[in-house]
Amino acid sequence: MSVDLRIKELINEHPVVLFMKGNPKFPQCGFSSLACQILDASGVQYHTLDVLQDQEIREGIKAFSNWPTIPQLYIKGEFIGGSDIMREMYEAGELAKVFSDI
Repeated sequence: MSVDLRIKELINEHPVVLFMKGNPKFPQCGFSSLACQILDASGVQYHTLDVLQDQEIREGIKAFSNWPTIPQLYIKGEFIGGSDIMREMYEAGELAKVFSDI
């Protein structure tokens, strides 16, 4: 199975997916930690994938989204952005609006 197909299956299977370094209990970078804090504060259920455990996904997700950094958030199959965009959306109340539809 191609890496693009694996990514598509993940983001279609779960309403909220965070590709991150580490996991929510033990994030491996500050940006991934911030992303989890934002999602936790939003009260939404989310699925994570530790890109440090899968080199093919780690590189493939960057090409898939045309976004060079990790973490990356997908909501209902749509790429949202990284922790900086998540923070801006959270502070503006936009993330809560998106999650209200889930």
